[in-house]
Amino acid sequence: MMPAAYAVVDADALRHNLARVRQFAPASKVMAVVKANGYGHGLLRVADALREADGFAVARVQEGIALREAGFRQRIAVLQGYVDGEELAAHVAYELEPVIHSPEQIYLLEREPLPTPILPWLKLDSGMHRLGVSQEEFPICLRHLRRCPWVQQPIGLMTHLSNADLTADESTPEQVGLFRACVAHAAEYTSIANSAAIMAWPVTRADWVRPGIMLYGVSPFEGRCGEEEGLKPVMTLRSRLISVKWLRKGDRVGYAGDWVCEQDTRLGIAAIGYGDGYPRHAPSGTPVLVRGQRVGLAGRVSMDMITLDLSNCPDARVGDPVTLWGDGLPVEEIAAHAETIPYTLLCNVTQRVRILEKDAAGSAA
Repeated sequence: MMPAAYAVVDADALRHNLARVRQFAPASKVMAVVKANGYGHGLLRVADALREADGFAVARVQEGIALREAGFRQRIAVLQGYVDGEELAAHVAYELEPVIHSPEQIYLLEREPLPTPILPWLKLDSGMHRLGVSQEEFPICLRHLRRCPWVQQPIGLMTHLSNADLTADESTPEQVGLFRACVAHAAEYTSIANSAAIMAWPVTRADWVRPGIMLYGVSPFEGRCGEEEGLKPVMTLRSRLISVKWLRKGDRVGYAGDWVCEQDTRLGIAAIGYGDGYPRHAPSGTPVLVRGQRVGLAGRVSMDMITLDLSNCPDARVGDPVTLWGDGLPVEEIAAHAETIPYTLLCNVTQRVRILEKDAAGSAA
């Protein structure tokens, strides 16, 4: 039985997007970012499709453990690193690579010997002012990590860019310049670029690149969609029509009656709402595909349903498929209507939405 709301994940699109990363940065190793349950696509599903990546990046140690327990042997960097001895021990036990972003982590690391050496990354705060050691702390921290007997050498050096998606912004060259100055005499390998930097800032394509959103077929640049960047959408969110009815001119639709029929209108109800992760604040007129035709949202999004103006799709019937974003309807466009970002939509798909994998024939299985 087909679920009321489901998302189709295309593994071939993931592999295509990984190949696109390598086209942009052919001399770099690729650390595929699969945090937040693979940006809502399923951690293990995404990692399996991206087995050709040189490594993975996750946010938290539990995500790294899940990959190891599933049998993945690639390098795995934990972007938030560890905060206590228990998490440090987990890094050692599961051969995870913590990102060191504060001197306190180094003090903890030096406190007592580890049973096996660990391979960390040292992160410089080059201007984002979130995680990372300062310019003044960087050489001191690097010296401590080089001298620590239970740290494998060479370690990785990284930073994170705050405005790489703004191609005219001066902060990216400033951040890159600071990072380059700090690592100028270091023999360690480096990593700078996120998705936007991979695509727009060639100077950031260091030894390793860290693509995230572009792997999922989404453009990191405002006003553009992934297909314009040569990417393929990975997730298509779908539902179906469960009711079709006629309303008279002047009838009000949904909670608070925000949407008023300007003429006699054929209205459709689709079985998806904010309880499934569709954005509650998507306004009337937000596009939805019914039978491949664009129709507009009519009235407020409910927990389990949305209402659609079927004027542009007069042949729509109960049971017809509805596409909320993905194949034929860029998630970037829906995000713009809802005044949010594509990351939020993808990550907010809820547990009651069944995830289906697109098979080689192109259908959901």
